[in-house]
Amino acid sequence: MKVTTIVGMVAAGLFLMAPVDGRSQAIAVGADGTMQQERPAAVIAPENQASPEKLAKLFEVMRIKQQMQSMKTMVPGMVQQQIESAMKEFPTQSKLTPEQREKLQAIMNKYVAKSMELYPADEMLTDMTGIYQKHLSKEDVQGLTTFYSSPAGQHLLDAQPVIAQEYMPMVMGKVGQRSQAMTREMVKEMAGVAPPSKPAQAKPATKPASKSGAAK
Repeated sequence: MKVTTIVGMVAAGLFLMAPVDGRSQAIAVGADGTMQQERPAAVIAPENQASPEKLAKLFEVMRIKQQMQSMKTMVPGMVQQQIESAMKEFPTQSKLTPEQREKLQAIMNKYVAKSMELYPADEMLTDMTGIYQKHLSKEDVQGLTTFYSSPAGQHLLDAQPVIAQEYMPMVMGKVGQRSQAMTREMVKEMAGVAPPSKPAQAKPATKPASKSGAAK
């Protein structure tokens, strides 16, 4: 996985993690592989859009910037794992001297650090503001700000990381187990349509005719 891909995933994850107006819609995958809403959300008319200042207040009570910083701290570790994996496939890896390895590691560390600033948090917030304005009305933003400013809203934000930490392993475990069972079922069904070819059995070697038999 490329460094830029990981940074993009963090940005997308932060954007999608932020609740919008509470009216959940089903998400479908289009023929081109992109995510699409089954019922597109209406675009808010300019006169009904929330101001950047109101959205900044919403992002503040939702702790969006802190979440961005927190998620970005996970990226270096993810990138480091990818680097170590890529280094194992480096053609001349076994021929590198310790000094060369150290220099290569320093170069990669430098660019990993640079990658963290490819899309700064302030720029993310600016971009989010423009998109939120198109899809959240003044009333939506006021209602969300009121909720996330309340004890219940703040408690939800406090609990979200713990909930995710407990829920994700459950999701991965169940999906892993069930996908294996489904794959076995699929292979079995496919075998009924096109049975796997059996390896050709070697013919037994013919015994050479005995001399006595040949003389008759």
